Amino acid sequence: MTTEKPVSAPAGQAYETDVIIVGAGPVGLFAVFELGLLDLKSHVVDVLDRPGGQCAELYPEKPIYDIPGLPVVTGQGLTDALMQQIAPFKPTFHLNQMAESLERLPDGKFKLRTELGSTITGSVLVIAAGGGSFVPRKPKIEGIEAFEGKSVHYAVRQMERFRGRDIVIAGGGDSALDWTLYLQPIAKSTTLIHRRDDFRAAPHSVAQMRKLVAEGKVRLEIADLKGVTGADGQIAAINCHTKEKGAYDIACNELLAFYGLTMKLGPIAEFGLNLHENLIPVDTEKFQTSEPGIFAIGDINTYPGKLKLILSGFHEGALMAQAAFKVARPGERLVFLYTTSSTDLQKKLGVQ
Repeated sequence: MTTEKPVSAPAGQAYETDVIIVGAGPVGLFAVFELGLLDLKSHVVDVLDRPGGQCAELYPEKPIYDIPGLPVVTGQGLTDALMQQIAPFKPTFHLNQMAESLERLPDGKFKLRTELGSTITGSVLVIAAGGGSFVPRKPKIEGIEAFEGKSVHYAVRQMERFRGRDIVIAGGGDSALDWTLYLQPIAKSTTLIHRRDDFRAAPHSVAQMRKLVAEGKVRLEIADLKGVTGADGQIAAINCHTKEKGAYDIACNELLAFYGLTMKLGPIAEFGLNLHENLIPVDTEKFQTSEPGIFAIGDINTYPGKLKLILSGFHEGALMAQAAFKVARPGERLVFLYTTSSTDLQKKLGVQ
């Protein structure tokens, strides 16, 4: 069951904390946990209206198979578990607003301002913004905006929404193929449309799709998507074109377009950090950036051997927290403890 969405702190006010985290995806959420174990309080800023990042926004019901100890978990399920894990540390969320500007104060602390006028001051800044702010690439179809959110979709938030529907899935990457396979068993009809008979998805997924096509369970159209017809936000058909057939329509109730994401660093690019191809170089001891006191973890960072995996981001967050303590608590001794044996940590987690 999805956990209740956290209340966002009132906008336009001034806040103080130990650590400011930009990004509420899985890596940013786990950073709250690692920092909390060290008695460091976190404020989390995210442009989305809920925690979870891409996992919750784009793939809430898509299975993830490479989280240690969890043979399979959905993007939303992972988000819910992380929210439960960090609950004892009571992080403050600033949702539905972008980090707009950053300045270093005379005392060495950072002041981050959001686009809604909130200011958050902290000793440490952690950038866990994935690939930056992201927006789906939309089909270049005139008037498609009138159908968006009603019968044209760029993400699947609830699979049941498509039960018994005539759906068309557009695209040739992993998302398009994955959702073709996941939705086919519950949809009334499933059509996959792509401009060429060559797919950028995992070979196993492509093979499964072609098997369903051969069995008559999925319709594959190698054609250009040219338009949609319908009224009052409800599409009735998609308009296609090929050299051989010319223009023709496919009746449907729902269109899911998966043309990938456009990633933008946005204001993060103005934070004065060294950047490499829109990524932030870090060391592999502390995951600190070129600016002391600013750390970058998860897909936003780069270093030799970097793997863009959630589990890698978790590891980065753990090492970052150890270094962040030394910045936020200069002069204090850091004692490394294990949650399995430390009664102090168990008290913090409320499990003793």
